[in-house]
Amino acid sequence: MALYHPVKIGNIELKGNLFLAPVAGYSDSAFRSVCIENGACFTYTEMVSAEALVRKNIKTETLMARAFNEKAYAVQIFGGECDSMKEATHIVLEKTNCECIDINCGCPVAKIVKSGAGSVLTKEPELLYKIAKAVVEAAGGEPKDGGVPVTVKIRSGWDKKSITWKEAAQAALDAGVSAITIHPRTRAQGYEGLSDWGIMKELVEFIDGRIPVFGSGDLFKPEDAKRMLEQTGVDGVMFARGAMGNPFIFKDATSLLTTGEYEPVPVEYRIKTGFAELERLVKETNEKHACMEMRKRFAAYSKGIQNGAALRAQIVHASTVKDYTDIFSSLLK
Repeated sequence: MALYHPVKIGNIELKGNLFLAPVAGYSDSAFRSVCIENGACFTYTEMVSAEALVRKNIKTETLMARAFNEKAYAVQIFGGECDSMKEATHIVLEKTNCECIDINCGCPVAKIVKSGAGSVLTKEPELLYKIAKAVVEAAGGEPKDGGVPVTVKIRSGWDKKSITWKEAAQAALDAGVSAITIHPRTRAQGYEGLSDWGIMKELVEFIDGRIPVFGSGDLFKPEDAKRMLEQTGVDGVMFARGAMGNPFIFKDATSLLTTGEYEPVPVEYRIKTGFAELERLVKETNEKHACMEMRKRFAAYSKGIQNGAALRAQIVHASTVKDYTDIFSSLLK
């Protein structure tokens, strides 16, 4: 099979296998929309708290909004209690028309872990099973029975002495999930060190085609996606940090996988894409919030371009759309 190919997640048919991961504080609908315009085949919202949904937190509901150009997308939820995850699933399906619900079983952040969610679920496969089963049932059962597909994202384990990905994967399978994504670092590693692609390959062999397996971790350039697909046999790859300020990685990776080469986008196109994201974020929220949020994003867009450091020194003070227009005026002629 070609490295770039269609994928099915339950009853969802996707044209390709290059995805945008759920990135906390980053993958809102504005960012997802520019990733789609640049070749992302499937996108995930940032993680949404089940408890906050149940408490009817309006801000949390806005995280689930579909981007205008998303033909299919997934809402990722997190929580450590079956009842709240079940109720949250009902709320997600009531408030959105998302095609998929993803369960976060890998976040290593302390406040998430303390709530019994995130990577605790990889560590405790029995709890993962109960929660995944509850979500699958709340989503209408497995896709073959008419339900909305449910997927999970796991880690390799808690620490090097507690590697539990296989037990977690089996629990997810038993619960009826439609796909598994693995970030092969332990919770103890966080985002440090290298991810273990060997574990990713072992997971692919363990699942043996029963459901798709997607890979995440250390995907920062198109060549990384090619290597991961070749070395591990995963069905698709999920860009996270590698897409920050670089939604073009989807376009470039698609070109590399299908033609063997790619041409990096011009600087002007990079900056115009950032302004498209800013404009959409202003519409979704307000100018003040959007401009504050875009400081880190324009800083990322400016990496690798001439005089980037000088631009970033100005970006950190930008508070209005006009500020950004003035900063980048010389690059937008």
